[in-house]
Amino acid sequence: MKHWAESRQIYAAIAELRRQGVAAALATVVRVHGSAYRHEGAKLLVGADGTIVGNVSGGCLEQDVREVARRVLATGVAERRQYCSGSDAVAAWDLGVGCEGTVELTIVPVVDDHADARAAIGKERPFVIEVPMDAASGGRRVREGIGASGLMTDDRGVEWFIEAFVPPPRLLVCGAGDDAIPLAKIAHATGFRVTVTDRRPGLLTAERFGDGVLLQLGPPGEVASVTAVDAETFAVVMTHHYADDRAYLAALQVTAAAYIGMLGPRQRTERMLTAVDADPRVHAPAGLDIGTDGAEQVALSIIAEIMAVHAGRPARPLRERRMPIHAFDG
Repeated sequence: MKHWAESRQIYAAIAELRRQGVAAALATVVRVHGSAYRHEGAKLLVGADGTIVGNVSGGCLEQDVREVARRVLATGVAERRQYCSGSDAVAAWDLGVGCEGTVELTIVPVVDDHADARAAIGKERPFVIEVPMDAASGGRRVREGIGASGLMTDDRGVEWFIEAFVPPPRLLVCGAGDDAIPLAKIAHATGFRVTVTDRRPGLLTAERFGDGVLLQLGPPGEVASVTAVDAETFAVVMTHHYADDRAYLAALQVTAAAYIGMLGPRQRTERMLTAVDADPRVHAPAGLDIGTDGAEQVALSIIAEIMAVHAGRPARPLRERRMPIHAFDG
């Protein structure tokens, strides 16, 4: 999720630096072996004016990568670097790499405004960027489609970095009350595409929700027609008005939404449902049982539950997980 939002931010910063005539270098993680804090496609933009956007590790690699980027800015010559954690997991973490991980990066001068990548992100459809590791082999290629990020070698022996982009899931917040504000902001900060819908225009203002949140006006029963709801949509119903909540719930149940969270007591939601309405997507009350108090903590518990559902993970402490953190275990 974060990859999409972070890349959008970096490409926007590249365009702005180019507009100002400021040189920049872009570091990109192109290969990871073992466990690492960031993965293929993570980026760090370094501008000659001191601009820093993004990160390629937990923090400790950044200093060295920034120095390499400054050298690339001075020489105009791209570099390829590898950081190896060795066998000491604790030392590896202290180096910002992760545990038993090797991270390989390219640091290249920025030579254009990446308009093609920005346009592809703006379409909110899956796409792939293909970048040759040898600049003499040609330029960057952007195409729509689904792929996997990583290095590959074509039949001519040319090595390419393939970077796959998939739009992050959408959080649909049904109800624009005060407690919806922290939920929308936390979701946006963690990489979700966020839409807030309500029938009350006075609550749907950019001043309340900030930039990056889509505001949609419409009646609860027509939420599916006002807002695109698909299998990558996670909805939270929180108007605190029984009739409106019930209308949102009924409308969402006939969509492909992956998650329907309901605020309020379980018994309240059960009154809205019937036996034929039994739906495992309905989470009532929404959120994880972490002992919340206040709108911000409730929002945090809901986002955590949604992320677990999206990842297909049971929500449990990491110390109980015996597989690598980023490995999929179904």
